[in-house]
Amino acid sequence: MNTIILHSKDIEVATKISSGFKSEIEPKKNHIRIHTNQSVDLYPLRQKHQLDINYQPSHFDFENVAIFVSDMDSTLINIECIDEIADFANLKEEVSVITERAMSGDIDFNSALIERVSLLEGLGVEVLAKVYTERLKVNPGGKELINFFKSREIKTAVVSGGFTYFTDKLSKDIGLNYSMANILEVENSKLTGRIQGAIVNATSKADFVKDLCDRHSISTDNVIVAGDGANDLEMMQVAGLSIGYHAKEAVFAKADIVIKFSGLGIIMDLFDV
Repeated sequence: MNTIILHSKDIEVATKISSGFKSEIEPKKNHIRIHTNQSVDLYPLRQKHQLDINYQPSHFDFENVAIFVSDMDSTLINIECIDEIADFANLKEEVSVITERAMSGDIDFNSALIERVSLLEGLGVEVLAKVYTERLKVNPGGKELINFFKSREIKTAVVSGGFTYFTDKLSKDIGLNYSMANILEVENSKLTGRIQGAIVNATSKADFVKDLCDRHSISTDNVIVAGDGANDLEMMQVAGLSIGYHAKEAVFAKADIVIKFSGLGIIMDLFDV
């Protein structure tokens, strides 16, 4: 038996979707489940109804989830921090083009990061605070999702090809257990245009997930990972369940769960609450 999750309470849409095949509709508090013995192509249904629709993963045990790991920029939060920093140097358009190509996997992440960070040389560190306080917001449903995981004693983490200034403050503000990101080098209260230490890239992200599992003596099968860009694919492959959030098509193609229209809160639907 397959279970299709309609991440909506619209019973009319559920009825239309299920009219094409033998099924049973089961309304839940915040979503609707459609049970069927048939295999259904969800892509055209998503596009037609402009709603998120997923199969309940049969390979994953939601009772034993131990860790949730999220990418930061454009996944847990609404912006690409490096693009917004660059805006203070009137270089947002130039930097955002490179960011887009890196997230799509069209160019090497390490070299793209080095190039973008070099353009920030000379900016005062005060711009980081301005980006955080004036432009950065947790994506819809994000705080509720983190609180939900806390209530179930599931550890939470953010890992980013961005910067520790933002991951550290975000972790403190919304109560994440762990974080990892790149360190922007600073001298005399100005950005040097360099990264301090090793670059956090796709492989680093996957290793971060593995290290957390080793630390807690758990299997990677009990980890949920969310991301949106090509540099999230390695950690998504490591995790027991992968979620593509408003992601590049290459990421959606590999993700177990697709979130294209809704906020992060619909991840809670998978736990049947």
